[in-house]
Amino acid sequence: MPSGAGRPVSETGLTPEEAHEVLQLLGTKPSGATDWRAGTVSAATLLAASAAAPRIVSMCRELDELLGGGVAVGQVTEFCGVPGVGKTQLGMQLAISVQIPAALAGAQGQAVYVDTEGSFMVERCADIADGAVRHVTAMADKQAAAGRPALAEALRSGAVAFDTPSLLRGIYCFRIHDYTEQLALVNMLPRFLQQYPQVRLVVFDSITFHFRQDFSDMAQRTRVVTAMAQQLITAAQNFGVAVVLMNQVTTKVLDNGTSKLVPALGESWGHAASTRVMLHWGAADNQRHAMLFKSPHLPPGDAAYAVTADGIRGLPRGSRAATGR
Repeated sequence: MPSGAGRPVSETGLTPEEAHEVLQLLGTKPSGATDWRAGTVSAATLLAASAAAPRIVSMCRELDELLGGGVAVGQVTEFCGVPGVGKTQLGMQLAISVQIPAALAGAQGQAVYVDTEGSFMVERCADIADGAVRHVTAMADKQAAAGRPALAEALRSGAVAFDTPSLLRGIYCFRIHDYTEQLALVNMLPRFLQQYPQVRLVVFDSITFHFRQDFSDMAQRTRVVTAMAQQLITAAQNFGVAVVLMNQVTTKVLDNGTSKLVPALGESWGHAASTRVMLHWGAADNQRHAMLFKSPHLPPGDAAYAVTADGIRGLPRGSRAATGR
C-alpha cells in the first residue's frame, strides 16, 4: 500500500513523485530510437518464408509428401522406432540428400552426423551417395532433354560438385561415447554452425541412447534432456538448420492391461520436436511404415517406404498396391 505524499513506497524505496517520473521516462521514446515494432514479422511473411525454405527429401515420394515435401529446416524433427526399421539408414540418406543442388530444389548444404551408438557405417553411406549421384544425374539429363541443360553441363564440368567423394566430404561425423560428451557437443554446436554456415542438417543417431543407459536419477535426467532439447530448438531456429533426432522406443502398459510402443524418455520429451514420426513394421503387409503423429501444420498420416541398396526409396509398384495406397 502506498504511503502518503512524499514518503517512500515500501517495496521500491521511491517516493510517489519519483515513481511518476520513472513511469514518464519509460513511456518516452528516446530521440533516434527505432519504432517499437522493429524486429516484428507479419504472419504473411512467416508463411512465405516457410514456403520458400528448401526441404530435405528422403528420396521416398510418399514419405516426403507425408512431411509436407521433406524434412523442414529451422525445426526439430524426431523419428522413433524399433531396431532394424531403418532409422540410421534414413539419417544417412538425409545427410546425403541435404547436398542435392539448388537447381533441383535441394538445400545444397552440408550435414553434421552425431553417432552415439557406433551405427554409422561409412561404406554404407558411400553406397547411398552412389545412389544419389545416379538419381541426380538422371534428373539433370531429364532437364537437358527438356531444353534446360544448365545443371547437366554443370555436373559434367565439375562446376557443381555432386559425386560420391564430395558428398562424403560434406558430412561432419562426431562419435559420442557418453552423455557428457553429448552435452558438450550440444553446447559447442552454435559455434560450429557459425564456422560452417553451409551446414543445413544436424542428425543425432540416437538422441536418447546415453540418457537411457547412464542415468539412475530420473528427475535429473528430465532436467538435463529438457535443457538439451531447448538448445537444439534454438540452434535450429537461429541457424536455419534441420535438426533430426533418431529416438528409440519403449513399451508402455495401458490401463486396460494391453501395451504399446512409445518414444523413449517419456511424455516430457514429447515437446522437444515440433514434428514426430513413428517408424514401424506394417501388421498387414510387413513393410516399413512412417506414421506422422505430431506436426504443427500437417495432418496425421502414414507412408510406406523401403530400404534399398541405394538408400531410402518408395515401394515398388506391386508392393505399393499391396499396402492399399
